[in-house]
Amino acid sequence: MTSSPQPAGFSLVDEAWIPVLDAAGKRRDVSLLGLFEQAGDVRMIACELPTQTFAILRLALAILHRTTGGPHGGTAWQALWRDRRLPTADIAEYLDVFHDRFDLLHPKYPFYQVADLRAAKENTYGLERLIADVPNNMPFLTSRAGSGMESITPAEAARWLVHCQAYDTSGIKTGAVGDPLAKNGKGYPIGASSLGWLGGVYLEGTTLLETLLLNLVPVAPGWQTADERDLPVWEREPQTAAEEPDATRGPYGLLGLYTWQSRRIRLFGDTAGITGAMISNGDRFDWQDRHLLEPMSVWGRSGPREQAQKRTPIYLPRPHDHSRALWRGLQTLLPSPPPPGAEPAQRLSPMVVQWLARLTVTGVVGSDFQARPHAVSITYGSKQSVVDEVFSDALTMNVLLLVDNSVLRATAVDAAGDAEAAVKVLRRLAENLARAAGSRDTDSGEAERAAERAYTVLDRLFRDWLAGLGPDSDPPARRAAWQRLVREAVDRLGRQLVAAAGPTAWVGRIGTDRAGREVHYSSSQADAWFRTGLAKALPMAANAPDHRQEEAA
Repeated sequence: MTSSPQPAGFSLVDEAWIPVLDAAGKRRDVSLLGLFEQAGDVRMIACELPTQTFAILRLALAILHRTTGGPHGGTAWQALWRDRRLPTADIAEYLDVFHDRFDLLHPKYPFYQVADLRAAKENTYGLERLIADVPNNMPFLTSRAGSGMESITPAEAARWLVHCQAYDTSGIKTGAVGDPLAKNGKGYPIGASSLGWLGGVYLEGTTLLETLLLNLVPVAPGWQTADERDLPVWEREPQTAAEEPDATRGPYGLLGLYTWQSRRIRLFGDTAGITGAMISNGDRFDWQDRHLLEPMSVWGRSGPREQAQKRTPIYLPRPHDHSRALWRGLQTLLPSPPPPGAEPAQRLSPMVVQWLARLTVTGVVGSDFQARPHAVSITYGSKQSVVDEVFSDALTMNVLLLVDNSVLRATAVDAAGDAEAAVKVLRRLAENLARAAGSRDTDSGEAERAAERAYTVLDRLFRDWLAGLGPDSDPPARRAAWQRLVREAVDRLGRQLVAAAGPTAWVGRIGTDRAGREVHYSSSQADAWFRTGLAKALPMAANAPDHRQEEAA
């Protein structure tokens, strides 16, 4: 009697499934092993969503941490950085040992899934549960409709599988047989997947090889710690439908953290196409005070939890402000100097940024090195049950800006403040012009639109200016040059506002300012106040005219 043939699998080690950009900007897919072997020739991982890129990068880092043994100590890390090399032979050997565990369609332990996951009632599952670019039936990609939702390739399914474990929405899930927390065929909300809570940050190098090394924080005093219980999910017993017990769940280190199973998932289909996915609740995660473990997030103190638990400090991840470009919150990204006295810091920068700052101070990384922090986070709506927005932004800056006592850093932070101050003056101009035209409602949106136009213009200017800062820069001269750029740009926008105000605003009207004083509002008076305010906001701009008129409050 002959046994039935084993169904064909899809090996993530051997099959191409990770999109990358090469040095020429050409997009192609590589296998997991190919990602490491070609890392020196690849510019970056380039997935459909930036959150997908971040999740797959962390998967690659888990493998790299495991095969480098940490790496143990700064010296071992420096050897990798100095030679600009990865231990590709060790990585290939390691992936070969666990080759079956990286099979997306393995009959017993499919990658990042539970093979026998099922519901009490037979259900038909679609791909909308898995694919995050169709939140709440409102696709980010308009091509994702009709036949595009009927079947996807195993390669695309693998990418969305990794993303789902990292960023899946909350809400009611399919109740899995064997999950004691499921009731009436439903798994009730446990919150978004683990990375959905983070203000994610990683460092981009000129190649993927540099990116991997820059985010490979070693096991060393004051940085990562080693724990023999820390293992990636593929080295552990396969997950079941039930949440893992607290006693064994961990995470005990980066390996467990980077491969955390927020969901129990089962894909349906074969090598010809994946047609559906069952998604149930997995392992919950509490991020409180994980700042010494998680190296790729911004952190802040939680006042409500400190009050409730009557202790300080308590740190939680801080998602990025999606309404502002990254440079406008530059200070939250950079390592902060120790606060005076014994008061704990209000915020903590990502450990990967702190590590690069340390390498700069010790001279391991040269002072002319250009760092590129890349921020990624996601916002959910309606009790985290839908994806509202995905945020991604990056800045190119000299590594000296990461050092807490650096003059360059202070210059950059102050320059961002200069821009904010100038835009504030432009907002007030728009408000005063509205008053001059007879509007009683200064919150009509004109000021907000003016500010948005200003930030759009200043965005590229600041990024280019920031990238030009270096060890040979003269900080006062560079900041004065920046203030001149801001003044020129904002002044131009202000002139446009005044010109568009119309004859009614030119004649003006009598009104009351915020202090209760009677004031004549007109476009000419608003313009005069604007120029006075701009001179105050940008005092280092050359040849600023000396307006003596008192500005309306």
